[in-house]
Amino acid sequence: MAASNNVKSFFEEIGDIAYFTGRFFREVFKPPFEFQELLRQCYNMGNRSMLLVGVTGFILGLVFTLQSRPTLMQFGAESWMPSMVSISIVREIGPVIIALICAGRIGSGIGAELGSMRVTEQIDAMEVSGTNPFKFLVVTRIVAATLMLPLLILLGDAIALVGSALVENIKGEVSFLLYFNQVFDSLKFSDIIPATIKSFFFGFAIGLVGCYKGYYCSKGTVGVGEASNAAVVYTSMLLFVIDFIAVFVTDIFFGI
Repeated sequence: MAASNNVKSFFEEIGDIAYFTGRFFREVFKPPFEFQELLRQCYNMGNRSMLLVGVTGFILGLVFTLQSRPTLMQFGAESWMPSMVSISIVREIGPVIIALICAGRIGSGIGAELGSMRVTEQIDAMEVSGTNPFKFLVVTRIVAATLMLPLLILLGDAIALVGSALVENIKGEVSFLLYFNQVFDSLKFSDIIPATIKSFFFGFAIGLVGCYKGYYCSKGTVGVGEASNAAVVYTSMLLFVIDFIAVFVTDIFFGI
């Protein structure tokens, strides 16, 4: 009985999220457009996440290169290090790791903020006053997350390659110029374009789930914590699903 109730609630929530997504697409193209709030959200999500993403990317490049170098040295393939690291980070590791970091930073923040507004009846007050809270609170945050995450991923990838180049410069005495020449020789548009496209979907998923959990928060202040936690957990699972679909589609169209 409990299992059937869990399955039923799962599919009900899937339906609610689908309706929430449909409502977003109906509202996003209808005036008025909240450009000022959109810019504010872009600043909050983008500029305030740059330090976290930069540190994460730098450490990612350092660790990945340090862990891979001994194995390549066993086969005498140290010269392949720039190509291997750059393709791995740009295609897969960078977007996924940075998206997960942003899911914790941005998704939980959205869930907690909207959840606190719901339990303190600020959203209800906006509806009574004639303001469209969905347009002002939800649409702007989802669009901002969709736009900002690809930029954060590009920043994180670039800093990760700098960290990798630093290790190669110290351990292998490879100059930065030679390292990045090999990086740009090995990278192709078929590596960069699919990774960039899927990063937009990562940002959309982070904004959507965070807004959904926060907008429909209940149970008072306890629900705020639950909404914030659920936003991170659900988003992390969804990111892996989107990544699997993206890799599958990329393999069909690009053959990689």
